[in-house]
Amino acid sequence: MKTGYVVEYIDNQKIICGVVLEIRGNRLIILTEDNREVNHPENRLSHQSEYMLDLSIGKENLVEAIRKIALKRAQIVKQINVKDLWEKYKGKQAWIGIEEIAGLCFPGEKSDNHESAVVRAFFNDRHYFKFKVDRFQPFTMARIERNIEQKKAAKRKRTLIETAICWMQQTIKKQPSEFSEDKLEIINILKSYYLFAKDSPHYQSGKAILNGTGLGADNTDAVFKFLVKLGVWGEHENTLLLSYEIPTVFSDDVIACAEGFDETALLAKDDTRRDLTHLSLITIDGQGTQDFDDAVSLEVFDDHYKVGIHIADVGHFVKKGDAIDRAAMARGSSIYMPDQRIPMIPPVLAENYCSLREGELRPAISIMVHMDKNAEVGDYEIFPSWIMVDNQLTYYAANNMVDTNREIRVLHDIAGKLREKRLSNGAVQINLPEINIWIDENNTPCVNRVNRESPGRMLISEHMIMANWLMAKFLSEKDMPAIFRSQPEPKERLYKKDTGTFYQNLMQRKLLCRFVLGTKAESHSGLGHDAYLTATSPIRKYMDLVTQRQIRAVLGLEEPYTEDEIIRISQALEQPLGKLMRIQTKRNRYWLLSYLEGCIGAKEEAIVLRKQRDYYQVMLTEYMLECKLHVSSGITLKPESILRVTVQHVDARRDLLSVFL
Repeated sequence: MKTGYVVEYIDNQKIICGVVLEIRGNRLIILTEDNREVNHPENRLSHQSEYMLDLSIGKENLVEAIRKIALKRAQIVKQINVKDLWEKYKGKQAWIGIEEIAGLCFPGEKSDNHESAVVRAFFNDRHYFKFKVDRFQPFTMARIERNIEQKKAAKRKRTLIETAICWMQQTIKKQPSEFSEDKLEIINILKSYYLFAKDSPHYQSGKAILNGTGLGADNTDAVFKFLVKLGVWGEHENTLLLSYEIPTVFSDDVIACAEGFDETALLAKDDTRRDLTHLSLITIDGQGTQDFDDAVSLEVFDDHYKVGIHIADVGHFVKKGDAIDRAAMARGSSIYMPDQRIPMIPPVLAENYCSLREGELRPAISIMVHMDKNAEVGDYEIFPSWIMVDNQLTYYAANNMVDTNREIRVLHDIAGKLREKRLSNGAVQINLPEINIWIDENNTPCVNRVNRESPGRMLISEHMIMANWLMAKFLSEKDMPAIFRSQPEPKERLYKKDTGTFYQNLMQRKLLCRFVLGTKAESHSGLGHDAYLTATSPIRKYMDLVTQRQIRAVLGLEEPYTEDEIIRISQALEQPLGKLMRIQTKRNRYWLLSYLEGCIGAKEEAIVLRKQRDYYQVMLTEYMLECKLHVSSGITLKPESILRVTVQHVDARRDLLSVFL
């Protein structure tokens, strides 16, 4: 390579002609036909002439000379028919040199310009030959057809992007009318771009559209607003459900299966179940509960109690591997959000036959526990039963009945003693309020704090913990594999029993170790039990249904899962349950922030959690929401300090909350 040589390179899908001004190692300083000086690697030239220009003639004259050479080469290209050349060489697998092709196209007059024209022609029409700097190889017919289709697709894509840019710019400026079907493809591109970002198959198209409109590729908020303006999405669209591709309805075959039960046959009493319909059973649930999967009963004797915990026998209706079971396993759990409830089992079944509805005969798995007046657990039995609920109470109603209803009072007293025994066994009690969010008829979020230690909630919580513990002992003693839960000791204990302050409870929650799933029973430090699993919510949680089936197997009602099957099911549920947890957490936070959007300027109580490098992490105690607090230099705050902060800015869609002192 020498200075003065005429060279060509490819830039932005175009062949650029230039002259070498300077050589710096393996890089060239090239003056181009566009009157630019570029630094280009020598090994990435598309063509190198032996023709030289005199650099002393000056920059303007050099540029003019280069332009004339480029124009001449472009004119020569018109004489080359790449398809005809392919017809001559098709079937040849070896590489063909540029000299041979130039000689074939221009016999007796081959020059640098002719060789460059060959390169340009093959570059312009890349359907027929694979090419490198100075050699070419014909494609197969199949590859040519694929190349042509790809070119058509690329052209169509460019046209679609241009259409999308124009339509989007016009729509943003005015009130949109109903969009036509030819815009659906554009809408789907934008939806995919917003939901999946770089994982979207339409990422490049979406990016090009946003850049073309002038909004910027990172402005996904504009995409959301655009789709809301079109009516494609609602103002409060749950896009996390869409991005996780969570089904919100059941397929036709699942619905058909759920509606196809023979009530007479399934609810006909038989000797395989013990008749407990003489017992007085109550359910205690939240105000909006629609599926009731647990009930309690109490029998009082002179020197002991017999407490019954009765769990809806969902396995009686949902069989392993049927359409309903497959759908339930794919979901993993019901999802509860302020604005939407997505059941694990079709409501026609979950809220009907599977549900312990007042006054209706239902099959159940009953845990009958004998205990003395100090709530010391003695003998217990687990068996299939027929039951009938007498009274369905809300937590609020149960709270008001503690002092007036003997059954509720005794059950509450038992629950308190059960709690005390667990705490004495090392259970970690976290006493923090729960924030209840619901959406009223005007689509407005409403918020209140729920005392998780109210009499009704504590009563049910402790009896369900006892039932799960006893079912874990039952399966463990029978050497039956199940989805057992264990938990190591916390990283640190900040208080004894339930004596912790609000701040200590917050910090203790962060010091708990994650629970562990296994097929064998191990201790659960957080609950203070030597064995534990969950089987009291089989309508709502697939793991509970799996465990219930293992109990049914011990009772002779069906075949058990093997240990390998239990492991596979646990592993298969990890991903969907992780998604559901994130959806519920983020959706609750979204609606809390949406509520706070109407509270700008409001004073709120906050507790300091910890100091970070340039801010404090605080929690708004009324909403149990964490956020950052930036303070002026010279102000020092201590963890556990109580402050009054002002809500400054909230954007629920962008998950933003800022406050100031």
